[in-house]
Amino acid sequence: MKKSKEGQDGHKVSSDQAFEKQSITACLLSAAFFGALGSSFLYGYNLSVVNAPALYIKAFYNKTWVERYGNPIPAQTATLLWSITVSIFAIGGLIGALSVSFVIKVVGRKGTLLLNNGFAVIAALLLSLGEISKSFEMLIIGRIIMGVNSGVALSALPMYLGEISPRHIRGFIGQFNSILICLGVFTGQVLGLPELLGQESRWNFLFSFLAVPALLQLCVLPFLPESPRYLLMEKRNEAAAKRAFQRFLGKKDVSQELEEVHAEARAQDNLHAVSVLQMLRTPAVRWQLITIIITMACYQLCGLNAIWYYTNGILREAGFADNILPYITLSTGAVETLAAIISGLVIERIGRKPLLIFGFSSMAVFFSLLTAFLYFQNSVAWLPYLSYVCILAVIAAFCSGPGGIPFVLTGELFEQPYRPAAFMIAGTVNWLSNFTVGLLFPFIQEKLQSFAFLVFVVVCILGSIYLCVVLPETKNKTFMDISRSFARINKTPCPPPGHEIELTLSITPDKNGKTQEVTKMESLF
Repeated sequence: MKKSKEGQDGHKVSSDQAFEKQSITACLLSAAFFGALGSSFLYGYNLSVVNAPALYIKAFYNKTWVERYGNPIPAQTATLLWSITVSIFAIGGLIGALSVSFVIKVVGRKGTLLLNNGFAVIAALLLSLGEISKSFEMLIIGRIIMGVNSGVALSALPMYLGEISPRHIRGFIGQFNSILICLGVFTGQVLGLPELLGQESRWNFLFSFLAVPALLQLCVLPFLPESPRYLLMEKRNEAAAKRAFQRFLGKKDVSQELEEVHAEARAQDNLHAVSVLQMLRTPAVRWQLITIIITMACYQLCGLNAIWYYTNGILREAGFADNILPYITLSTGAVETLAAIISGLVIERIGRKPLLIFGFSSMAVFFSLLTAFLYFQNSVAWLPYLSYVCILAVIAAFCSGPGGIPFVLTGELFEQPYRPAAFMIAGTVNWLSNFTVGLLFPFIQEKLQSFAFLVFVVVCILGSIYLCVVLPETKNKTFMDISRSFARINKTPCPPPGHEIELTLSITPDKNGKTQEVTKMESLF
């Protein structure tokens, strides 16, 4: 039953409508921006930062090898060391994803983000001082530590953003994760230009920059609230949760938000955070879990990573000189960032499901066109230009939905007790898929040549079909509403909201603001 109040014109306004008219507060925007700046921004930055100084880093490896052993580094050893330097980032990401659920239970969402900055600072020191110390091992260790930072960040940040946001802007706030990833990629491209830090004498400063966003987050985030859902449902501190809601929402009366969290706690029978094994055995979240695994796998296997492999080659075929390629490829980072921003602005109007399906479907179309253009580009002089347009279109399609919404969905499809385990599973799938693409794509490209992109066409089409059939729209729904949407396909009981009477746990505050558990029969309205 919805409460209502009199509007200025005398008409009644439902509490949901009043809820949706709330303005976005500076506290909420600050938490989203600075939370993402020290987390997903660093992940995006690390995706692009090694490209510009690659030749200088390889030269440093050879110089160090000669000083140690008196001989130039063998070609196979040089290739192996460089491959390890690049790919070990994904191994670190997997370690971070596997550990995040344990850390987040102990220190909370905000606490995990703050603790994670320590990895970024340590990695920045190792990576920037490796050349001075004449140790390429420091660069490899720094890369794996930075990977751990990214693995933790890509789980803890979406969880934090999803739990602090009102449901009518949960998608918009969640897209800060994607926007800052794209901005990080673009920043890495810009700073890597020869006029800035992409020189032999300055490349180590590219890695020193890693500490800047981390230190900025350390200066701001401690003064912003922890997730109110975490405070209420896991720490049992209603007073702190109330203060957090008041700051994030910019209003004194947050009884509706507190009641929504109480209702979720009662519906879960006060269940504590479950383990991954418990989650895998729970029928009530089976299809949510399958959906997240498929969506996150498609996020990595849809072919965007492979696009970077072809970009410079296509530009060379179009007649652009090597010395201007870095400036032209800035367009990819700019398009990526712009598409992510537009997606964040329209996600609450269009919804998650349409944007995901549109993104994957558009990628399938442009990958198909790209395959045709690559096949015939030697016979038609202007086809390489169309190939590059297709590359930009693929990037824009990816960032319009598939580039950020999988992280938003992981937070939305699961209620509080399942969320840490869900992010651990999603993160594991993400990083394993990332590593798989990096490992297998060179062999796929060698065998299939320009037809290699047809593999990604199949992935995008299958992902679109699955999402169209299975995924419900989550826009402007509570976490309990989303769980009810999956009840039918999970074949679990779904009593209608407002009519079930069950044995639940009522959580009431004591004199100190902590909560007490009282078992009673209660009707959920």
